Amino acid sequence: MSKWIGVDLDGTLAESSGRKGAPIGKPVPAMMQRVRDWVAQDREVRIFTARADLPSERYKITEWLKDQGLPALPITNKKDEDMQELWDDRAIRVLHNKGEPCPSCGDASKFSSCFLTTF
Repeated sequence: MSKWIGVDLDGTLAESSGRKGAPIGKPVPAMMQRVRDWVAQDREVRIFTARADLPSERYKITEWLKDQGLPALPITNKKDEDMQELWDDRAIRVLHNKGEPCPSCGDASKFSSCFLTTF
């Protein structure tokens, strides 16, 4: 299996109202371009979202991706050893095998600038 990049949906790839069960928001242009670039480079991208639990939500996500001109990317809420990056608006990067916030990522207690977790 190849290495893959996880991209959160709500608040990362799509705008989020913060309401549970809300429709998928408008695309976030910078993240959409990043995903398009990865797809063009033949990198495997998976949508990493809690919405993956429900088949109806996976269908909505697939349709939303199609409406944005993206292929039907895999949709999951499970990590595995082949995930190399996770792009998420809620992640706090920690030092590998230490459990400590990454010191170069700013004040992790305030969810500052630490949005990328690399494995």
